[in-house]
Amino acid sequence: QLSFVIPILNEQETIEELTKRIAKNVPSGTTFEIIIVDDGSTDESWQVIQALVNKNDGFIRGIRFRSNRGKAAGLQTGFDAARGEFIFTLDGDLQDDPQEIPRFLEKLDEGFDLVSGWKKVRHDPWHKVIPSRAFNRMLSRVSQVKLHDHNCGFKCYRREVAKSLRLFGELHRMIPALAGMNGFRITEIPVKHQARQFGTSKYGLERFIRGFSDMLTIGFLRKYRERPSH
Repeated sequence: QLSFVIPILNEQETIEELTKRIAKNVPSGTTFEIIIVDDGSTDESWQVIQALVNKNDGFIRGIRFRSNRGKAAGLQTGFDAARGEFIFTLDGDLQDDPQEIPRFLEKLDEGFDLVSGWKKVRHDPWHKVIPSRAFNRMLSRVSQVKLHDHNCGFKCYRREVAKSLRLFGELHRMIPALAGMNGFRITEIPVKHQARQFGTSKYGLERFIRGFSDMLTIGFLRKYRERPSH
């Protein structure tokens, strides 16, 4: 069974289309569930989710936060609820292409525990792309997990990886680093990245600043968590 965990915030235009694309690209004969975590949306996102849950009888599940708690909390709640052997995460804005699903599963079959997407060609504004590249280079060095795109929302996990995580703050950006510290095998594959058609990006400069702070936490934990007196 596959689980798809999708944290969303004000994505009323994209939710239904995304669920259709996922269902279309799940390998034949595979059971799956889609868990949509509404992170305190102020548009009609929750009403759309409720309608999908009622229409699809079991394979779509909705979880709602009463206020905005952030992406890390959304992912953690989705991971806790997920029942699949393999767990995918996707962003809710249609920039991740579900046609890539079989490629992630093929890579896991090679013996990896976590496969992260790499948006090799990005359709984002330069003021988002340039800081992201700098952040990824620094995080690869600090964490010793060498990836081009740590923060790509499109990932696939073996169940034991997702269930081992405890996410808060901006630690969703650090998932490969956290998994690497626990000894899991990590790799990445280039994925298609599509331009946003609806809504606006939820990421600003302040999130990068918080991300750099959490990066220091990762570096500290990697080096000293087993010898705190040092």
